[in-house]
Amino acid sequence: MRIVIAEDDPLLREGLALLLRAEGMDVVATADTADSVLDAIDAHEPDVAILDVRMPPTHTDEGVRAAVEARRRRPGLAVLVLSAYVEQSFATDLLTGGVGGLGYLLKERVGRVEEFMDELGRVAGGGTAIDPEVVAQLFTRTRKDTRLERLSPREREVLALMAEGLGNSAIAGRLVVTDGAVHKHIRSIFAKLDLSPADQVDRRVAAVLHYLEDARAPRR
Repeated sequence: MRIVIAEDDPLLREGLALLLRAEGMDVVATADTADSVLDAIDAHEPDVAILDVRMPPTHTDEGVRAAVEARRRRPGLAVLVLSAYVEQSFATDLLTGGVGGLGYLLKERVGRVEEFMDELGRVAGGGTAIDPEVVAQLFTRTRKDTRLERLSPREREVLALMAEGLGNSAIAGRLVVTDGAVHKHIRSIFAKLDLSPADQVDRRVAAVLHYLEDARAPRR
């Protein structure tokens, strides 16, 4: 797996590079600005780009904007964005272009090496990995008169775990229920969110996007 890292903190940048190399990954370049990471992505054509959300010069959303631009230049590039804080809007900024091969994690997850490597592998394989803290905060901000209000408490739990990027078996394990029960809940979620199997979309992706966009929308 060829990886490019963008992080303006030199200790974290080099520490992450050492960790990944120790795990057998090929870190082909590191960068400390959004512009330089885009140059590195163009030059090295990595499989995965790992970017900090806040980078010079303004330390606001340069990393996210670089991630969106990198995906525009290289469709299919797996991108894992790291943030020191929960910044819900950035997750949906990334996901509106399609959720395949995207991750949004808090930096503290890097210290949980096995968990972090699992999530990195999921993103590299075309899946999603959204930090549970982001998911938890999004679900505290739901508004009235939306399709999400139709979901039962258990269905909301299932959708939250789907938003983290978990598959059916992993969701069943987390909730201590059968795979069949999870499948039934997901079918009900699709129905309540008006997601028809005839639609030319991935209903699982559409459900997660609806959830994230709804939580991001202005409250009344």
